[in-house]
Amino acid sequence: MAKRSARTPVGTVSFRLGVLGAGQEARYAERLADLELKPKHVALLSALRIKGAESQLEVAAVMRVAPSLVVLLADQLEARGAIERVRDPSDRRRQRLHLTEEGVRLLDAATAAAAALDEELTAPLDAADRAALARILERLAIANDLLAEDI
Repeated sequence: MAKRSARTPVGTVSFRLGVLGAGQEARYAERLADLELKPKHVALLSALRIKGAESQLEVAAVMRVAPSLVVLLADQLEARGAIERVRDPSDRRRQRLHLTEEGVRLLDAATAAAAALDEELTAPLDAADRAALARILERLAIANDLLAEDI
């Protein structure tokens, strides 16, 4: 018989958010598989839509990943026609990433998949609770330096 007073992290906000986040990420990855995308591809496409044309190094900083990962993701997305690399006119050594029409189409589909998951996840909540949850999660992400305030 389990001890009700046993101390574990299971009841903490951090643990619950971690479990919930891992589950949602797995569900999102399943939905993205139909688009032949992974969540990191969507992050790169999103950074380009939000920030505009950026160098690979700038995208890596926004995504908080190694520049080599951005190069790999950009190679894959470029092969699919979702982005294009263009030489920076002010510095010919640097390439800027641009979202293409195909990239916009893929990002719109990925956004719709995420929105559908949001609806499923928050179905037990009323509109006021959904809005409060969104505000609280954004505040926590910004306060913990997990989300830039300017994106």
